[in-house]
This record gives sequence, C-alpha cells and structure tokens, in this order.
Amino acid sequence: MNYFKTGLLLAAMTALFMAVGAMIGGGQGALIAFLVAAGMNVFAYWNSDKMVLKMHGARPVDERSAPELYAMVRDLAQRANMPMPKVYIMETDQPNAFATGRNPENAAVAATTGIMRMLSREELAGVMAHELAHIKNRDTLIMTITATIAGAISMLANFAFLFGGSRDGEDRPNPIAMIALMILAPLAAMLVQMAISRTREYAADKMGAEISGMPDALASALNKIQHGASRIPNQRAEANPATAHMFIINPLTKKGMDNLFSTHPNTANRIAALQAMGGTMGERATWTAAAERHETQQAPQASANGARRSALDPLGGASRPQQRGPWS
Repeated sequence: MNYFKTGLLLAAMTALFMAVGAMIGGGQGALIAFLVAAGMNVFAYWNSDKMVLKMHGARPVDERSAPELYAMVRDLAQRANMPMPKVYIMETDQPNAFATGRNPENAAVAATTGIMRMLSREELAGVMAHELAHIKNRDTLIMTITATIAGAISMLANFAFLFGGSRDGEDRPNPIAMIALMILAPLAAMLVQMAISRTREYAADKMGAEISGMPDALASALNKIQHGASRIPNQRAEANPATAHMFIINPLTKKGMDNLFSTHPNTANRIAALQAMGGTMGERATWTAAAERHETQQAPQASANGARRSALDPLGGASRPQQRGPWS
C-alpha cells in the first residue's frame, strides 16, 4: 500500500513540476520539466536518503566512534527482527531524530547531539525504536522522496518567479502566472504534509513502544523533545523546510493542535496514547529479558557482590536517572 501511495504522490509532484515548467516556457517548458521530473524520480528513489542526510550535515558513526548509540540501535533492530540500519549523528543543539532510506535493507537513523544530551538512555531508546518503526513500516521511502521532490518544486517556483513566468504583449509579467506562483510554494508544502499522514506518527509511536517495551519512556522523550525543539532553532532544518515531516517532532513550528496543514500530530495526543499503552503492557518486560540474556552470555561468573546491571540498560552501562542524558 505504501508503494501505491508513493506512486500517486510522485505523479502529483510530477504534474506540479510540469505546471511550473509550462509557466516558464510553455509547452516546451512542460516537456522539459517532465523529462527532468522523470529523471529526478529515479534519482530520488536511489539517492534521496543520502541527499537528506547531507542536507542536515549528518555524519556516519560506528561502534568505535559512538559505541553506546550504535549498540542501542543494534539491540533494538535485533528485537524488531530487521536489518541493522546505518547510524548518523547531526551536530545541532535541538533535540530531534529522523529515519531515512528506500527500504529496511538500505536505511539509516539519525540523532542530534542535542537529543543525546537531553534524554535518558531509556528515552533515547524509545526514540530510536520509533525511527526503526518508520523503517519497518516502509514510511521512509515516501518521506525521503517527497522531501527531495518538494524541495525541487520550491526551487523551480522561485526560478519561475525571478524570470516572471509567461509574458503578455507589453512585456510585463502575466498576472495570472504571478498569482499561480504565489500559491505554488504553499501547495508544494501542503502536498508533502498531506502525503505523510499523521497516522504514520501514531503508528510509529505504537510500534516503537512495542519494540522498546517502554511506552512511558517514549512519551517522556516526546515531551522533552517538544519543549526543546520549540526554543532551540535548527538552522539546517530551517534551510530545508521540505524535510520537516521526517523528524520525530516538527523542527520548525510551535503549533499545538492538529490541523490540515500540520506535518505532525499534537504531541500531547501522542503522549496520551503512549501513556495509555503503558498502563496495559509490562513497561520493563522487554528490556529486562534483554538484559538478563546479555548477563547470562557475557558474565556467567560475575561475583555475588558485583553491582547488577539495571534491567533497563541492555547495553551494559550503569542505570541513570531520567533527568540526565546517557552522555551527560
């Protein structure tokens, strides 16, 4: 079903791209725009994830450069029964994260340095599980392609505005073309926002909570990220607004209610749903089992007076209070 939705979205994006081309160069411009859009669709399918990561200055890390984050993602991916994605870090103080990639075999998760400082280990695990849920649900394909095509449409619209669109006999900008240009940018943004249904975020929250086994930790993380994102700017996100829908919390706006033009559902609604889940499932069961398996395999001869690792810490680190981030 996601592939069908992606096809419909790409068709709509291509039509809009052609409309802007026609505005610039008439029928010939529309044909050129169609050829460009067709090539861009193919290119975006294979490369949009790399482009989005580059837009946000994300750098790849491994178990040597970021051992705790890498091990956390690996553990969550194993319990979600999915391939290990690539792991990236974005250098920004704003707490946020996103996932990208055309399929689970070619996926990546990216977290900001701000989110790693702000969240506890349990909260960060909930966020990473949420992003893995997007990958497993194959939401990332439509997310990355729409971000790429929408950005291109905005650029083409700006180009058309600079050149004035079609011209009338007095060599003045055609007012109809100018009116069309005034609505193109909002229309492109709306297409992106509508394409990424807000139910995808709720579904990723639910699956992420099931993967981590800690819905309350994810709810707490969302609350912290919402407050952090509302007061800490993300300059790269501001420069690439078409990618805002990819983040776990909108990095651009401070809207507090669901509406037609919102890329994300109301955070309070998401938190309430997760808290309801927390009341119906064993909050620590999944992580407890993982920790006990890890101890059995790695430390069968541990001394009786040794400090037993926290059941909420399958990575082997000491348990930390929720107020501190895992790298603080």
